[in-house]
Amino acid sequence: MAEWRIALPFVKPPLTSNQRMHWSEKAPVTAQVRRATAALVRNAGIPKMDRCEVGLVWQVTIKRRRDADNLVPTLKAACDGIVDAGVVPDDTPDLMGKTMPTIVQAEKAGLFLTIRELP
Repeated sequence: MAEWRIALPFVKPPLTSNQRMHWSEKAPVTAQVRRATAALVRNAGIPKMDRCEVGLVWQVTIKRRRDADNLVPTLKAACDGIVDAGVVPDDTPDLMGKTMPTIVQAEKAGLFLTIRELP
């Protein structure tokens, strides 16, 4: 199975479960994540596929406690961007599996997606 790693243009998650944004503040951020993801996926040449699995990884440089559950809104918007790019027709569970986001210690901070083709 083919697998791709897509670096997102964010150092920290733009959307989290802990934010208390009004919908009119959240909507443009969600749209930004979707647009950025769709453009990066298209530029990477990821082909159309029947099914895929998507994961979100946040690389952090400071070791402290963080809750990976809070990254789900960013993952959701990114998955919508993958659909917008035409990789799969929808992000329903039969077409796209989503793994729980992970947080890892690294030299450089940033977010990236892993997209893996499923049989």
